[in-house]
Amino acid sequence: MFCLLLPTLAAAGWRGNVALEGTAYPNDALFPAQKDRFPAMSMEVEYTHPFHNSDYSLTVTPFFRIDDFDQERTHADFRELKLHLARNDWEWDIGLIKVFWGVTESRHLVDIINQTDLVENLDGEDKLGQPALHGLWYRDWGALEFFALPGFRERTFPGKYGRLRGPLPVDTGRARYESTDRDQHLDYAFRASGTFKDNWDVGLSWFSGTSRDPVLQLDASGRRPRLIPFYPLIDQLGLDLQATLENWLWKLEAIYRDQPDDAYFAEVGGFEYTFYGIADSAADLGVLMEYHHDSRGRDAPTPFQNDLFIGGRWALNDAQSAEVLAGGFFDLDQTSRSWRVEASRRIGQNWKISAEMQIFDRLDPREPQYPLRNDDFVRLELARYF
Repeated sequence: MFCLLLPTLAAAGWRGNVALEGTAYPNDALFPAQKDRFPAMSMEVEYTHPFHNSDYSLTVTPFFRIDDFDQERTHADFRELKLHLARNDWEWDIGLIKVFWGVTESRHLVDIINQTDLVENLDGEDKLGQPALHGLWYRDWGALEFFALPGFRERTFPGKYGRLRGPLPVDTGRARYESTDRDQHLDYAFRASGTFKDNWDVGLSWFSGTSRDPVLQLDASGRRPRLIPFYPLIDQLGLDLQATLENWLWKLEAIYRDQPDDAYFAEVGGFEYTFYGIADSAADLGVLMEYHHDSRGRDAPTPFQNDLFIGGRWALNDAQSAEVLAGGFFDLDQTSRSWRVEASRRIGQNWKISAEMQIFDRLDPREPQYPLRNDDFVRLELARYF
């Protein structure tokens, strides 16, 4: 169905892709009703319209996903739907926006504006569009950003047929909030960023409002127990830092978060060293190492409290833009390990094939990821770009 729209969309100035996806889970599901294979289709397109003789432009980026088994993964969203104004040393956006903050490879601690679209992928890279008024003011030393965020987007979760979940599905229709305004609380964020001495990129950010990370609370009042998302109010100070020193990239993300009955620090930092022109070829190999720390220790609701990520990025730099990113997380307190491989390659001018593999290895029962111990998966995607 989507493919029939491609000529019309391309002629109208839209750009994007239509993709077919298949996910296979080789291990038996741990919980009833879960499936082992998930065929799916997605479409993401973007249209930008600059108004004639004006500083204004309109950007529209709709996204659709149809999943054959997990109804929660069948969804639609506007990743962006915004009016943009650029004038002198100011830029303004109003509408649904998507903003990325962060420099590290294995986790983005400071990235907080947009809500995670968790049904898309476990890695947290996919985001929902955020209602916002966004101002960007350029200065000689960098830029200042201001955000007023008048609406909240709840996190998506796999449904009862989906994998990569715990024994109790999350009831997203019964979400709870600390704020009496619920999902209409007005959040604020600020960020200052700049480049210093030509090779130091620094960002300092502040966020105050509803947390994008829900606390899952058990509700056993009905016939079937369920988990209810609770969204507290938080204040978060963030720092992201990257130093480019010849073949080295040194990276750091750190946050201090204050939330009800809990204030903590978390950091992820490390390096990427790139070997250019491997064996006199065009290929490059980057070696990555990043350390994760959370001051809450084993009480943290995240597997990244004292962990090491080691990986590599291989880019062939060929006409097909073939590349592979592979790595593993190692818990320094327990035996838990997990492995991840992502690879992609263009086929001709308009096609791209991507592969992804996730392995959970020797997960400790105290790990938050322990319910996923049978959810190793392989995912293939074939996308047509236009």
